[in-house]
Amino acid sequence: MAQAIPANQKWWSGGKSPYNVEYGKLMMWFFLMSDAFTFGAFLISYGTARFSSNSWPDPNHVFSSFPFMGHMHLPLVFVSLMTFILIMSSVTMVLAVGAGHANDRKAVLKWLAWTILGGLAFLGCQAWEWTHLHAEGAWWGKIPTEFGSPFLNADGTLPSTNFCNFFFTITGFHGFHVFSGVIINIIMFIMTYKGVFDRRGHYLMIEKAGLYWHFVDLVWVFVFTCFYLF
Repeated sequence: MAQAIPANQKWWSGGKSPYNVEYGKLMMWFFLMSDAFTFGAFLISYGTARFSSNSWPDPNHVFSSFPFMGHMHLPLVFVSLMTFILIMSSVTMVLAVGAGHANDRKAVLKWLAWTILGGLAFLGCQAWEWTHLHAEGAWWGKIPTEFGSPFLNADGTLPSTNFCNFFFTITGFHGFHVFSGVIINIIMFIMTYKGVFDRRGHYLMIEKAGLYWHFVDLVWVFVFTCFYLF
């Protein structure tokens, strides 16, 4: 007759368990991996269309505007500002996670607030960029045809509309992730303010929110490279 195995039987006794990972953090990593595949599929599709096309808008002309600067030609200056804002928000998120490890509630609140402001500033910049491009006549399935449009090729011919389709789809998908991250960080801020994590004795939720925020920032680096530099 087989012996009953005790419920508290320990199967690992050779040092630190390789599975000694907090469940929520492990699930966050699984989610981020699956999300990375989605973004990867989008960007690979974009790259395939981009390099198989004989005509494509020049990003130095398409993305050369800056708010309140009129018709000044400032290639990639505005999107560089957007990128700087998002990277700095990642820095403040690192500081929030570090403060959480030190159980410093006030510092967590301070750095989370800056991270939230950074995310909102990025979304505001993206809203302006979308509005400006739409005013130029660009939208899903549509590209400006008027003379002098920055979307026209150097010889005045009309490029593929795939640029607009990919641009608004991928940057919109990323923007949704940034918006979701801002909502998550606001929830983390409220929970921290109410002392939820102090009562739990740890700030692991802040660390998991930080993983998501860093992922969003990392994805933007690839989006920025694909759309704005090539």
